[in-house]
Amino acid sequence: MAFPLMVRAIRLSMEAVDPGLLDAARTLGAPRVWAFALVTLPLALPGIIAGAVLGFAKALGEFGATITFVSSIPGETRTLPLAIYTALQAPGGEAAAGRLVLVSLLISFAALIGAEWLGRRGGRS
Repeated sequence: MAFPLMVRAIRLSMEAVDPGLLDAARTLGAPRVWAFALVTLPLALPGIIAGAVLGFAKALGEFGATITFVSSIPGETRTLPLAIYTALQAPGGEAAAGRLVLVSLLISFAALIGAEWLGRRGGRS
């Protein structure tokens, strides 16, 4: 479910790279693969990171498609949203659901901080 969001962000960042830069690398003797790896990827890195974070966030919060198509099999297809839902269905499960929400928030903040750090690091180079 998150893949189209990732592809869109990554495709837009790849299309924003000036083709003249690739041509310049090719005229200086760089093979196509090296020109792509050393010119296109570093310039598109912020979009790639944005797509990865967007896909991660979408996957972290995915509930509908998972419960509809895969169900909720404990130990096999349990995701955080499904675990929260299951905890809330049990009597007295509010405390467990609260802990799972805290775990979800910690993972989200860690991903956000990591993406911001990688984005700033990629912007410097």
